[in-house]
Amino acid sequence: MFSRETWGEILQSIGKNKLRTVLTGFAVFWGIFMLILLLGLGAGLKNGFAYNFRNTAENSISIWGGETSKPWNGLPTNRQIQLDEEDVETLRNAVPGVINISGSYRVWRGNSRLQRGDKYGSYNIHGVVSEHQQLEKQIMDRGRFINEVDEQEKRKVIVIAEDARKELFAKDEEPLGEWLNVNGVPFQVVGLYRFENEGRHGMMGRSPVYIPLSAAQQVFNAQRDVDEIMFSFSDASAVGAAMAEQRAISAIARRHNFDPTDERALWTQNNVENVGQFNMIFGFINAFIVVIGIGSLVAGIVGIGNIMLIVVKDRTREIGIRKALGATPANVVGQIILEALFVTTLFGYFGLAAGVGSVEVIASLVPGGEFFRDPTIGFSTAVYSLLAMLVAGTLAGYFPARRAAAIRPIEALRDE
Repeated sequence: MFSRETWGEILQSIGKNKLRTVLTGFAVFWGIFMLILLLGLGAGLKNGFAYNFRNTAENSISIWGGETSKPWNGLPTNRQIQLDEEDVETLRNAVPGVINISGSYRVWRGNSRLQRGDKYGSYNIHGVVSEHQQLEKQIMDRGRFINEVDEQEKRKVIVIAEDARKELFAKDEEPLGEWLNVNGVPFQVVGLYRFENEGRHGMMGRSPVYIPLSAAQQVFNAQRDVDEIMFSFSDASAVGAAMAEQRAISAIARRHNFDPTDERALWTQNNVENVGQFNMIFGFINAFIVVIGIGSLVAGIVGIGNIMLIVVKDRTREIGIRKALGATPANVVGQIILEALFVTTLFGYFGLAAGVGSVEVIASLVPGGEFFRDPTIGFSTAVYSLLAMLVAGTLAGYFPARRAAAIRPIEALRDE
């Protein structure tokens, strides 16, 4: 395999047919290049969508009240189901393995006005409890999030994001300790937060702001109402998530006296199911990409195999002379396979390098967003690609090599 004479013959054979070798090798180059490029773009697409889940606990379920569509126990349809804090405590006890649970209330059921002096803006204002931070993963840049003392004392404090700070405060002004009017009611800023996913915003492209749930209910006359209940749980399997969702719906159905099979009475979002569906979809996408890439690579292998058959036919007389002089079938097979392996590996390596380079260029030019982010090629992908090239080269040379080994010297010497 490492004989100088053998490699000299291989390079001489390739040198005699440069154009044919380049055109044949290009098929392998293109197959590997497209495989790597498509896998990189698929990874970017997957990373973009996965980034949207980074600010919500994956093992979580959210529930909103709806309107009944089925009569139940003598009660009519079209009843509004208003969730409250009692539902939060009910779920805390009814769903096994609850880790964190939070009820939240959206002030005025939509955008509310934040004002400071002559500066103002419309924001989604959420009344929440301290556990909410564990569910949505707000990262505090300065100050703190809502805490238990805020809830108990119904403090008028508020946590804002960077976009609200820029809109309501001067460039170098420190917001902590300052007061903002929430629909005319003063609240003191105690924290400045950000999401790990900077693309997560509410309506009008603005990040939500947070006040204590107890203060929101008291100041805005919400009694003990909540709009959303969100909880995380320990069993994050698909079966565990389905069971947790069903237990939660049944518990609330008993409290509010509606049919637990009524799909319009409650609206739910099961993140475990969403993540599972997301992974399944991208599993199919990756499989499709791999099939396309392998198809291109197989086309290249077939091309090299055909060319090697032509090479064997052109060198029939030479092979016959070598066998007459004592060359074994293993020597003949080894040289043909090495030549095919060399061409496949050489052009495949260039295809791999070009694919990785293209992915890196795309990553540097395309900013990370919610649909496409950080296209990358893992080390294992590169290793598998190299192994695929070695296997491809071996297969491309094997059948022509068998034909060469079967040539009888006396017949080869008669070949014109």
